Amino acid sequence: MRKVDRSELLDLGAYEQIRERFRNRVIASKQLRRLQLGPHMSLVFENHDTVLLQIQEMIRTERISDERAIQHELDTYNELLPEGDKLSGTLFIEYDDSAQRSDMLRRFASLREQVVLRVGDLHGRARFSVHHGEELDRLPAVNYLIFELDSGARARLADPGGTATLVVDHPDYAVSVALSTQLRAELAHDLGP
Repeated sequence: MRKVDRSELLDLGAYEQIRERFRNRVIASKQLRRLQLGPHMSLVFENHDTVLLQIQEMIRTERISDERAIQHELDTYNELLPEGDKLSGTLFIEYDDSAQRSDMLRRFASLREQVVLRVGDLHGRARFSVHHGEELDRLPAVNYLIFELDSGARARLADPGGTATLVVDHPDYAVSVALSTQLRAELAHDLGP
């Protein structure tokens, strides 16, 4: 996947002029790229545009104009755009009750080994990003994942008769969700030619 380049970022004034249209387009795209994993988890597969939106919104929200700070945002969010036969996603763990959320995030510490993307007969186990200072005995509510596949994944995703499934195999939360034909086509595009 193509990384976001500094030349693509707009200054605050220029971004404000296109923000509503750009946000609406990317939000609509994100809805196609979102996979609901039962009542308390969802995953959004990231791409160039979703990351570009995140960077522009961070710059806008934080009123960032210093080039070093802009480069930091670029470096941070570009990590979500893997190269080669890999896909990335953001996993959201969503419990309204704070006590239940806290309990489940502790229980989900082992989830780092139990999320798999199955594309036909290929299995890509999710690699969770771990950030400095993160507690390893609990999972954060927002997690960045990379799925490592192989060169046959693109053709399998693009095959209208093919199958792809995201599997969460945790003792406290087991779910298997098929990816729609439209989502598979999006992911095949992400993997490139």
